[in-house]
Amino acid sequence: MRDRFDGRALHALIAMAACSVMLSGCGLIFQNHEKRADAVLKPTPGNATRGTVTLIERSDGVQVSYSFTDMPPNSDHALTVHERGDCIAVNDQDTSPVFALPAERRKPSSRLEGELGNIHADATGAATGFIVATDVSLDGVRSVISRAIMLHREALDPYASAPHNVGPSLACGVIRR
Repeated sequence: MRDRFDGRALHALIAMAACSVMLSGCGLIFQNHEKRADAVLKPTPGNATRGTVTLIERSDGVQVSYSFTDMPPNSDHALTVHERGDCIAVNDQDTSPVFALPAERRKPSSRLEGELGNIHADATGAATGFIVATDVSLDGVRSVISRAIMLHREALDPYASAPHNVGPSLACGVIRR
C-alpha cells in the first residue's frame, strides 16, 4: 500500500510541476504588452523641418512624444493626424482632412480627434516634449495607425470654428507599428 501511495504522490507532484511550468509560460503570452507606434517626419517641399514622433498607449490616453529640428525659431505649430497615410501631397489643398470620427466632423466648432495640440520651437528651432492625446488610440475605431501625422506652419486656435485650418505642413510622416 505504501508503494502505491508514493507512486500516486509522485505522479501528482509531477503533474503540479508541469502545470506550474505551463502557467509560467502563459505569463509571457498574456502579460501586458505596450502598444507603440512611431513616425519619422520628413520635410515637405521647400521646408527643412524634420523629426520623430513616438506614440505609446497609456491608461489616460496616447502619449505622443516628439522631437523636431530645423523649425522656425520661437514659433508655435500644430501637430495633427490626417485621415490618409499620404505624405506626397504638395500643398495644403491636396492633403487629406484631419482625422475625425464622422459624428465629430459634423459638429461645426468641435475639436477633432486628430488635432493633437500645439508645440513650441525654442530659439534654436528645436522642440522636444510630449502631448497626451485622449481622443485617439493605437487600435479600434479611433486608431491612428497608418495615418499621416503632420507638423503645420501655424498653431491650432482653440477658439476657432471649423474649418480647422492650420496652414501648410512643414513635415510629414506615416504612423507605423
